Amino acid sequence: MATSKKRRLKHFLRRVMAGACMAALSVLPAHAGQGCFRGINLSGAEFGKLGGVVNKDYTYPGDATIQYFAEKGFTSVRLPFKWERLQLNAKSALRSDELKLLDDAVSRIKAAGMNVVLDPHNFGQYRGKFVNTAEVPVDVLANFWGQLAHHYANDPAIVFGLMNEPFDMPATQWLPVANAAIAAIRKAGAKNLVLVPGVSWTGAHSWQKDMPGGANSVVMLGVADPDNNYAYEVHQYFDADFSGTKAECSGAAAAISGVENVTKWLRANGKRGYLGEFGASGDPACVKAIKEMTGVVEANRDLWVGWAYWVAGDWWSPKEPLNIQPGPAGDRPQLAGLKPYLMDFSASSSTCPALEKF
Repeated sequence: MATSKKRRLKHFLRRVMAGACMAALSVLPAHAGQGCFRGINLSGAEFGKLGGVVNKDYTYPGDATIQYFAEKGFTSVRLPFKWERLQLNAKSALRSDELKLLDDAVSRIKAAGMNVVLDPHNFGQYRGKFVNTAEVPVDVLANFWGQLAHHYANDPAIVFGLMNEPFDMPATQWLPVANAAIAAIRKAGAKNLVLVPGVSWTGAHSWQKDMPGGANSVVMLGVADPDNNYAYEVHQYFDADFSGTKAECSGAAAAISGVENVTKWLRANGKRGYLGEFGASGDPACVKAIKEMTGVVEANRDLWVGWAYWVAGDWWSPKEPLNIQPGPAGDRPQLAGLKPYLMDFSASSSTCPALEKF
């Protein structure tokens, strides 16, 4: 067969497979036949100043980016966006123009056969003020999630990530906000899976560390969900201070141990987890660490609903060490650490007990 015919056949089969995925998503849970979430953070919609102009100050993922990661075997996209762009003022109606942009991105991701984790990427703040304070009362985030949940209620391809990385507050300040948001989601009639972070950047390495206000591992056991359909979201990086801001991976052993310890905590408490961010440079030692950490999650699919690598997106610089957005040279080296799990089509890999038992 000529090369051009092979390419046309390959393209046709991809379109058929994507159509089949969409048909399945219309009647089945997002994870059915996909295994646990194997995700990529497609960053860009959280960029820029408040307000801003789309495709000038911020951007949603383009078709080529979405298709690239779908073809690599990713089954999920964690989609960061800025809370204030959807809700210009506290408790106001969601902005229809911005909601259309989000809807469009969600539709294109679903059309590629992937589900979507919605991620207000606000670090526990609204307009620069922390939640559960005089400036931003407990019910402000609840109002936002009540509206957004009503819009996406019971879409089997949509997961609700309550908030990205709350910090500079005790867990006792964050827990009432999380519970109020969950209550609003359920009141809206949405039974979607909810992802609940802790504080202190929701780091796996510090999940059980005693901090002012109590450890995440103790305080966050107070999460209340009438549908019991939630998982704890943790993040973990490999550099010395676990910030994910440097190319080195000197903290890899401790980082992997942190995820292992959270795994033990989940099992001891009958809970579920989601590794919402992790990433490293393309250094061979870092790629090895990526593979090992992903392996911990994959080996415990009865506890972990999945993972999402940080980061990719149309506007990410090729010089960003953690970025796996493809460049002129093609795939980034970090993909080698994820590939064994992305391309695992075994029968056991296509199931996700952590999702299916709830």
